[in-house]
Amino acid sequence: MSAHENLRVDLAERSYDILIGDDLLSQAGQHIAPVLRQKRAFIVTDETVAGLHLTTLERALDDAGIAFEAVVLPPGEQTKDFSHLESLGERLLEMKVERGSTLIAFGGGVIGDLTGFAATVLLRGIEFVQIPTTLLAQVDSSVGGKTGINTRQGKNLVGSFHQPRLVLADTGVLSTLPRRQLLAGYAEIAKYGLIGDPEFFAWLEGHGSAVIDGDPAARRHAVRVSCAAKAAIVADDERERGGRALLNLGHTFAHALEAEVGYGGELLHGEAVAIGMVMAFELSARLNHCPWEDAARARRHLAAIGLPTGLDTQNGRFWNAATLVDHMSRDKKVAGGRITFVLARGIGQAFLSDDVEMAEVEALLTAAAAA
Repeated sequence: MSAHENLRVDLAERSYDILIGDDLLSQAGQHIAPVLRQKRAFIVTDETVAGLHLTTLERALDDAGIAFEAVVLPPGEQTKDFSHLESLGERLLEMKVERGSTLIAFGGGVIGDLTGFAATVLLRGIEFVQIPTTLLAQVDSSVGGKTGINTRQGKNLVGSFHQPRLVLADTGVLSTLPRRQLLAGYAEIAKYGLIGDPEFFAWLEGHGSAVIDGDPAARRHAVRVSCAAKAAIVADDERERGGRALLNLGHTFAHALEAEVGYGGELLHGEAVAIGMVMAFELSARLNHCPWEDAARARRHLAAIGLPTGLDTQNGRFWNAATLVDHMSRDKKVAGGRITFVLARGIGQAFLSDDVEMAEVEALLTAAAAA
């Protein structure tokens, strides 16, 4: 069996392992078998991942004596909606899924979120395993149990907390990702440095290009540090009542941008997060929480890696600040009509604030749109 690293998400009886390695997919059956209640699993994947990797996973399950069936969905963020949730649920019920069955979410964040939510609601709750195949999913969405779908009103507004039984992060499969998808995942890696680990952010400034370009050691280190950070945060605050909300750095801005452009691929989630994190740092600087140099440093690194850092980069689209603020008002983090923002006192010093005047936010967005 190939060498791998093992991280633990400590949630008492719902604890689980995150395995990180370069050739885990070919050994997936041996790792999954111990967490199955019955030796039968249902793979949920998309057409792109199926064409590249499904045969390897199926062979690994066969080798471990695990019976399986696969459901292959269309790729893309548009799949994460009520209609595809309904069709996935109906298909699994037709396949006679049982309460002892396990779903395997085999894909990026869309497949992970959709499959996890289906596992929550099917038969009032069944188990699932995450095998994330994108950098973003490996370092963020596959860990922590957030599941959900998008609606016309915004991103992830319908969902649940439902922890997986196991996460298998095969860093080797990342070699098949387009560069744009790698960059989108890198935004979430940079986030961990920006919210609470200035040493990791400094490491990324020196090694981030190696992570993107495929250096195995750099990529594995970045995934491990990111997963360890998220595992610790989730263990401390599973349902986002406190410190876990720091993981939303830039996301309030990002979700507003995504809601405005739709989910057709014009703006990937990680790209929106990169822009949003720069905005969060610049808002912090405008409010005198953060040195302008730290805001500039965050923008400089993300831009150097190749991520968008401002509204001016997005296809000449006209952005209306008031419309974006309206999208923000529908955010999950709104309480009592006020939005909780993740701000920063510097690199690695994020904090939560619910006393930001929206006039300041609108001024920031207006300036960004005019840049």
